[in-house]
Amino acid sequence: MRVSEPGLRAALLGAVFVALAGCSSDSSKVHRWYPNGKPRSEDWHSPVSMLMKYDANHDGTVTRAELEAGLRAEFDAADKNHTGCLDPDEVRAINEERTKSDEAAASPLIDWKNKGCIDLDEYATTARSLFEQLDRDGNGKLTPNELRAAQRKNQPQGEQRPNGGGY
Repeated sequence: MRVSEPGLRAALLGAVFVALAGCSSDSSKVHRWYPNGKPRSEDWHSPVSMLMKYDANHDGTVTRAELEAGLRAEFDAADKNHTGCLDPDEVRAINEERTKSDEAAASPLIDWKNKGCIDLDEYATTARSLFEQLDRDGNGKLTPNELRAAQRKNQPQGEQRPNGGGY
């Protein structure tokens, strides 16, 4: 069986038309390909959100006193035996909760003093260190400006930034 040249052209044009029609969309939304998967849009537990939970008076500024009071309250609540030191079972429960809520961004508790338990200093290390890094002027307060600067710096890759940057 032999196909005529005009018939072949018509078939090819028809195939091209169907392929192009399948690629078209009436959606005005811009679609992008992300090599590592689509960026997560939920709250990814940024360093700023980690510290903002200590803003006791909700004024948008986290003070060192608010941080220390919040850390102490969390530690006391986790210290079920009221020994002033978290035993391995208490530490395991905290680390499992942190991993479940923060996944790869979780900062586990570590007994870096090798005492067999976690004291308040070990418990508070990550939050205190982060506070020190973000408190650029060293005044013991994380102001909204300092927090916004940290939020922009730590924004997940692929998110559109307010100043027009992105990729």
